[in-house]
Amino acid sequence: MLNYESLHEGQRLESLFKPPVTKVQLVKYAGASGDFNPLHTDDAFAQEIGMQGVIAHGMLVMGFLGEYVMKLAGDQAVPANFKMRFGAVTVPGDRITCSAFVKNLYEERGQRFVRLDLIAEKEPEQVVGSGEVVLQIQ
Repeated sequence: MLNYESLHEGQRLESLFKPPVTKVQLVKYAGASGDFNPLHTDDAFAQEIGMQGVIAHGMLVMGFLGEYVMKLAGDQAVPANFKMRFGAVTVPGDRITCSAFVKNLYEERGQRFVRLDLIAEKEPEQVVGSGEVVLQIQ
């Protein structure tokens, strides 16, 4: 969780390490999201269109970053303006690490805020998603 007084611009916050993505996870996410594109669940289909196999839903990676933001916020902050851009594809077996850097700290109308740059990457240092979020400190 965040302590506003101990934050400074450029600071790297503690990362979130996700276990390897699995094919079962992709099928479950398809059911939860309603996105049944066979690119995410059917290796043969994915290979027919030129991929080596299935790829994860981009929104699954956004979900990983969302989970990370909520862990950082805890009960000390409220997230707003969560934005993300997609990067490299995520495939089963990839281990995703979510990280954040303090972009800036500011106050408006007596409220304190922290803007974070977010990165989700797989090894070796391939960005699968990046973005930012503003946290209003309570």
